[in-house]
Amino acid sequence: MIKPICTIKILDQVNIKLDGLSPEVRRACVNALKFKLPNARYLRSVRLGRWDGSVSFCTAGGLTYLNLLPRLHSIIVKAGYEFEVEDQRPDFNFNVPTIDRNYLSATLWGKGHQLEGQPIILEDHQVDMINKLLECRQGVAEAGTGAGKTVATAALSKLTESYGRSIIVVPSKDLVTQTEADYIQLGLDVGVFYGGRKELNKTHTICTWQSLDRLNSNTKNGLSEIEISEFLEDVIMVLVDEAHLTTGEALQKLLSGPFKDTPLRFGLTGTVPLEPHLKTSIEAMLGETVYAVTAAELQDKGFLSNSHISIEQYKDDEVHIDWPEEAKYIASNPDLLRNVASRIRELEKSGNTFVLVDRREAGEKLHSLIPGSVFLNGSSKSTDRKEEYTDMNEGDNKVIIATYGIASTGINIPRIFNLVLYNPGKSFVRTIQSIGRGLRKAEDKDFVNVVDICTTNKYSAKHLTARKKFYKHAGYNFTVKKVEQQ
Repeated sequence: MIKPICTIKILDQVNIKLDGLSPEVRRACVNALKFKLPNARYLRSVRLGRWDGSVSFCTAGGLTYLNLLPRLHSIIVKAGYEFEVEDQRPDFNFNVPTIDRNYLSATLWGKGHQLEGQPIILEDHQVDMINKLLECRQGVAEAGTGAGKTVATAALSKLTESYGRSIIVVPSKDLVTQTEADYIQLGLDVGVFYGGRKELNKTHTICTWQSLDRLNSNTKNGLSEIEISEFLEDVIMVLVDEAHLTTGEALQKLLSGPFKDTPLRFGLTGTVPLEPHLKTSIEAMLGETVYAVTAAELQDKGFLSNSHISIEQYKDDEVHIDWPEEAKYIASNPDLLRNVASRIRELEKSGNTFVLVDRREAGEKLHSLIPGSVFLNGSSKSTDRKEEYTDMNEGDNKVIIATYGIASTGINIPRIFNLVLYNPGKSFVRTIQSIGRGLRKAEDKDFVNVVDICTTNKYSAKHLTARKKFYKHAGYNFTVKKVEQQ
């Protein structure tokens, strides 16, 4: 009996089309890559029955992603199909040697680094990460904050520049300049593309995904002086720093659209999301996780500061109809904030204290209650934020209060001795990323005291239950105590 044929059309480095499948098998493929979105039941379109609250990474017409094909293979084979492949990708002959710890040893650490003037010697985990990514050509490396991902990124660009240009995508202006500094230190031909700085014709370009999204939109609308296709000419590598943000719609459109023909596709993150639909979206765009080293492992090796998480749950019996109402209450309750401010002033005596808040209102109130503190939020200029971070690295007993939106990811402040998470919520990525802000080592610091402040209110208590699971998953030690408000 002649078996039916499924033709796999590989359209580019990301997208494929499955032709020749029956409607039943196509539906099975759609369902295999279909995920119910958390909290979708609260959306109006779901409540009205207009949408089932799920998303699939395969269409009924057979469009899906190359990196997700292994998940569909057994379904198609079980249905009795054989495969034919039409690969429309251009040839890309790529071969770089594996590296060792001395790959960058001809370069010395720059001024201000704790190893200033010494050769750059890579750590074993950096070497393994770089070699594994290049071996796979696509993939994600999960490495705890402080693992030296930025230097590894620069090394990847240096190793591949003989084949073409690289684009490094970061989530914020602060990370653009931070990454640029490492590239300059290695003597690489680097430019940046964001805000008022749009430097073209560089071998390596560091961008925010927001700037790329605007360039893409302006290109489509005929409003850009340079089209995105011209900007991406000769690009052979895209690397997404903080790759957990690849789940965002804008970045996915970029990676599956303008970057669809880029052969080397890497992501670096300290936290791959636990939720299946989020993990799948990252895998579709960049590949599966091919290397992982946890913050707890790096702590055991002495590469990161040790830590302890003190969960301090303030007693409060106020009842609210939903989480938004309760969150507003926790962000504005004057008695609670006065107690929290008192706790922060106590911590301040033992060293620099970095406080992360969910809402600007809470940050402003804490700032007013803590003399000498600084409050940073989305309205703060990037240069001002950088200056405050530098002051904390060089000074003592400084308090910075910042919103999670600008400071829970990527910033480099080694001399954080106390890290306070105020009402952190229940996001795995944000929680683990936030703790990473305090894990970097400094000459006078090898331990960070993390204080998770929440309440006994209904939703805050539920979120704490989720965070305790996150802490166990990440290998962090923690204790819990209930606190009476004064």
